[in-house]
Amino acid sequence: MSADTLQHHLVQPYKSVANKASEEYKRNYEEWQPIVAELHERLEEATAEGKEKHIKLHKKRGQLLARERIDLLLDEDSPFLELCQLAGYGQDDMTLGGSIVGGIGLVCGIECMVIASVPTLAGGSMNETSVLKGGRLAQIIHENGLPVINLTQSGGANLEQQFKVFHRGGGGFRNQAILSKSGVPSCCVVFGSSTAGGAYTPGMSDCVIMVKKQAQVFLGGPPLVQMATGEVTDAESLGGADMHSRISGVSDQLAVDELDAIRKAREWVSHLNWTKVGQLPKRHLLSNFEEPLYPADDILGVASANIRVPFDAMEVIARLVDGSRFTAFKPLYGVNLITGWAFIHGIPVGIIANNNVLFTAESNKATQFIQLCNMKHTPLVFLQNITGFMVGKRYEEDGIIKAGARFINAVSNSTVPAITIMMGASYGAGNYAMCGRSYNPSHTLSDSYSPGQTPSAPSWVPNNLQGTTELTVGKFFRAGIEIDEEVASTRKQMFQSLVESESDVYYTSARMLDDGIIDPRDTRTVLGFCLSVVYNKEVKGGNLYGVSRM
Repeated sequence: MSADTLQHHLVQPYKSVANKASEEYKRNYEEWQPIVAELHERLEEATAEGKEKHIKLHKKRGQLLARERIDLLLDEDSPFLELCQLAGYGQDDMTLGGSIVGGIGLVCGIECMVIASVPTLAGGSMNETSVLKGGRLAQIIHENGLPVINLTQSGGANLEQQFKVFHRGGGGFRNQAILSKSGVPSCCVVFGSSTAGGAYTPGMSDCVIMVKKQAQVFLGGPPLVQMATGEVTDAESLGGADMHSRISGVSDQLAVDELDAIRKAREWVSHLNWTKVGQLPKRHLLSNFEEPLYPADDILGVASANIRVPFDAMEVIARLVDGSRFTAFKPLYGVNLITGWAFIHGIPVGIIANNNVLFTAESNKATQFIQLCNMKHTPLVFLQNITGFMVGKRYEEDGIIKAGARFINAVSNSTVPAITIMMGASYGAGNYAMCGRSYNPSHTLSDSYSPGQTPSAPSWVPNNLQGTTELTVGKFFRAGIEIDEEVASTRKQMFQSLVESESDVYYTSARMLDDGIIDPRDTRTVLGFCLSVVYNKEVKGGNLYGVSRM
């Protein structure tokens, strides 16, 4: 009997209790419609590549747009998991996406990180958002051992943001050096002028391809050279593709045009002799897995669109995992936390999902489960919808701090890959325990929530109501001063308004506190792709034990 057949017999599918005819289901589904519509509008906005006049001028020169270059580089019908696409959103001094497009796709069947300058947005120059985004992309490359292809045409640093760019930006070149040392292959295709800091990206790549009569790479252009040294030269002689291919040796391949350059990049990938270090299960490689019994569209009916209304995470899990089959761990203990094993696109996973506030039992359960997943070398998927740990005299006496510390210790020291999906609230230490951004999951993604509903992104207070009360009433209480209800109410409203605006999912995503916002219905597809990516390195558990209070 095959493993798949055995699982089919032993693990019964979860029986959904969702009633599509119920008022709750209909209300949820209806409330989600404008939310996902707004998300797709903003993502569409993020694909824009600048003003029409700049795009026309670029095309008049016979050059392809950044996203056209990516499309031609990727395999036909390849998925492309774009990352941090809303970086810089709503920030007046930043370009949307940081003037770069970054994501993971297939090139000659190999998962590669592709990073493209957007030369029609501020000349492809780098601002603070570009640097932060580039740093996150480099982290993902390093942690997942992904080959990287840079499609470069950049004016270097935005001189109006020198202080914000210079110091952090230098770390980008250090990242390239570290990646090269670790054996991660890199290729840079230079399509146009790449100046100053933009010149070091090709300079530190394993392979450099330059487009003839288009690519120009130099530390300082002709005007700067003349001003600094008195030397008079033209751009082509100073740093043209032909010169770098024949004289300096900075270029390894001279392409006759952009299409030839992209072909050469694909040829480079084909010769990498690249294989994943981690061994993916055969059922994934052969696509020999079941689809969930329930359609992904149901998620909009079973998950509440209102952050303050709870929903059963098991109903979401049943629409994410293969065959809707889920083996629960300790289902009768610590019932506010769902833990258990399943397969997603044929890949085994351990799932930790919130159904309510965390108590001591939930913390103990999670700690043991994370240990078991490390022993079994099984990646973890965290589904966050958490208001935090329970507070109160009884729970403090019960040792909730110790239990929470053990939970956080386990998350911190776990060595199997973790993917975090923020599908609801994410407050206080609950965010930490559920592998929030600061706990370095392989990927952090937010499901779309509407502004004003405290979306699925980290909050820096336990929750809006608790934090507001602490700041507006707590200090009067501690000082023994009678509370002025009118003043307290005004302060509370002001603070709550600030917290809600800074907790909005677009606010946090614009500042890269996640790797992107996804339509909830795409969660299974995105998880499957991310799980495949993490197997570029060995998936191996480790010892979780630091010092824990017993």
